[in-house]
Parts: sequence; C-alpha cells; structure tokens
Amino acid sequence: MAKITFFEDKKFQGRHFECSGDCADMQSHFSRCNSIRVESGSWVAYEKPNYSGYQYMLSKGEYPDFQHWAGFNDCIRSCRMVPPYTGNYRVKIFERSDFGGQAMELNEDCPDLRQRFHNGDISSANVMEGYWILHEHPNYTGRQFFLRPGEYRRYVEWGSPSPTMGSLRRVTDLN
Repeated sequence: MAKITFFEDKKFQGRHFECSGDCADMQSHFSRCNSIRVESGSWVAYEKPNYSGYQYMLSKGEYPDFQHWAGFNDCIRSCRMVPPYTGNYRVKIFERSDFGGQAMELNEDCPDLRQRFHNGDISSANVMEGYWILHEHPNYTGRQFFLRPGEYRRYVEWGSPSPTMGSLRRVTDLN
C-alpha cells in the first residue's frame, strides 16, 4: 500500500498529514509543506488543489525541505498516487494542438527534446502506454508535468504555460 506524509516544517517536524491515495484538497490538514516522507509508492504532489499548479514527482525517500523535491515554494495542496505499472511505454508528441504538425513516437526517455523534436515545441500528446513526466528543460530539470495515459489536445491540459519542453522521461521508479 502506498503511503506519503506531508509535514508543515522542515526536517519532518510540526503538523503532518498521512495519505495513502489521491487527495484533491489538503488545505484543511496543514497550512504549508516544508518536508515530505514517501514510505512507498510514487506520487505527484501539486501546488494547488484539484491537481493543478506546479507538479512534483516524488519516489520513495525523504525530502527534508522543499528544495529537495525541486519545489518553488512551501505550498502543496493536492497529491495523486501513480498506479503501479509494469507494461510498455509509448507516447506520441505533436508540434501543434489537436495532434497536428510534425509528430514523433517515443518508447524511451529523451534527455533533450530540443535536439530531437522541432526545438522542443510540443503542443499536444497522446500517451498510449505508461506514465510519463515532461520537463521544462533538457536533462530532466525545471518544471515537471505528469502525463497519464490519454489524449492531451493542448499543452495547457497537462498544466504547462508554454509548449516548449526540454525532456521527457518514463515513470519507472515505482516502489
């Protein structure tokens, strides 16, 4: 069973909230989040309620302050468990909205989309198999965007303010 604990203060101090499944609004449980302990499973934590705002991929381990999960601030308001997955990985990315323009299908990680795909502009995607993380910059850095299986007709549907992406990685570190 997956389990994650959010703490108000750094180094796992202060009020805390334990979670073992998706939670769309955690505002009533704590006012800020400065540390996280993932005991099992893989998770996506979101800056805002209802799975919106900045996204952070978290795997088993300890995050004693928000910089350790590449956080931009101490605000976590929702979280989603990444279901266990052991199958194949396939995603098709498109240069334009509504699956238009240049397209490329991937089944492996891509550390630099700008070198392989139209300067990294991805305006739509079809995740056919597996779970993926799009990163704002090459080498899996910058803002993160979690993609579940399904169609994303516009980049805003995965939470990005821009179609320019730097890298794409499979979510394979499931505990």
